[in-house]
Amino acid sequence: MKSSVLTRYRVMAYVTAVMLLVLSTCMVFKYGFDMGEDVTFAVSQTHGVLYIIYLVFAFDLGSKARWPFGKLLWVLLSGTIPFAAFFVERKIAAEVKPLVSGAAPAPAKA
Repeated sequence: MKSSVLTRYRVMAYVTAVMLLVLSTCMVFKYGFDMGEDVTFAVSQTHGVLYIIYLVFAFDLGSKARWPFGKLLWVLLSGTIPFAAFFVERKIAAEVKPLVSGAAPAPAKA
């Protein structure tokens, strides 16, 4: 597997996670303080587009790493849970690095 597959996933995982935190903050201001509706709309649209790109890259990585469906689903959904993508990305990067370097494939965990 090429290292670019892992790099694309890692970049989009961080970008998606940060945008989700920004969106969560905007939602607090919108619904808690009744301000920032236009900013919240723009941030939500941006996060939506970036999340779709994240899904494509995560699916590509998962198919090349031959993950079971449950693991792939968890990685895909981690972009919708604040802070989860940071932890999942770190774990996935550690598991996939041996595959990138050409070592024997790691056993798949569900």
